[in-house]
Amino acid sequence: MRRSLLALLLALTGTAAPALAAIDLTDDQGVAVHLNKPAARIVSLAPHITELLYAAGAGDKVVGAVQYSDYPEAARQLPRVGGYTAIDMEKVAALKPDLVIAWKSGNRDAHLGKLRALGIPVFINEPRKIDDVAKSLTQIGRLAGTEAAADTAAQAFRKRHAALAARYSARPPVRVFYEAWNRPLMTVNGEHLISDVIRLCGGDNVFAKLPMLAPNVDVEAVLAASPEAIVASGMGEARPEWLDDWRSWTRLPAVARGNLFFIPPDRIQRHTPRILDGAEKLCGQLEEARARR
Repeated sequence: MRRSLLALLLALTGTAAPALAAIDLTDDQGVAVHLNKPAARIVSLAPHITELLYAAGAGDKVVGAVQYSDYPEAARQLPRVGGYTAIDMEKVAALKPDLVIAWKSGNRDAHLGKLRALGIPVFINEPRKIDDVAKSLTQIGRLAGTEAAADTAAQAFRKRHAALAARYSARPPVRVFYEAWNRPLMTVNGEHLISDVIRLCGGDNVFAKLPMLAPNVDVEAVLAASPEAIVASGMGEARPEWLDDWRSWTRLPAVARGNLFFIPPDRIQRHTPRILDGAEKLCGQLEEARARR
């Protein structure tokens, strides 16, 4: 009935329904991406991208995602297209997406090239600073036509970020070793988003000057750096047992003062609004380290 009335009204007035505007947006790799209209079928190639899509109000437009896309709860039900380093191209193509959002540091260039060869627009997401999370939200809002929800989420994120910065960023510095994994022993350099979280809390990443984004280091390098706090992530919500391996190095300031801390990886390793949950926890931990001097 409503469709018939609309058709009659258009016939009488000689007007047409407004066309959805085309979208031209430059991605985080500097590549221009064109969409004829907001994307209605989106495939996410990283867990953090899936989470960003929901946070930007575009969750109902996501038709597929990679493994470990587990937040929010609705994301667990999405069809899987492999892992972020092992994308199942046939599954992606079968979902008929009008947009794929990819992660430069995690996805393989060869996979992304094949998707583009199929005529599927690919938008690269690569946040490196905390405020880039807010930028990602607004970008996704434009791509998916959910600007209002995305802008609201971005504003709330920036407000919370600014409050944490005002409270902690000028506090006396604490030398921090961030242990992403133990075997091999992995950390992050100063260009990594996690290092920006450390700076937000008034911390000083002891391996900030290393050239690689996520370098391997050895125990001797950690001992030489003499961190005042060691922060580990691990694989899940449980504190990793290997964090306590440092207790044998009793002269290490982080050990001598009891500053062996843990933050669940989803709160600090994902480039999403929840990173401020991790930041708030880290800031509190570094306050503990200052109190133990």
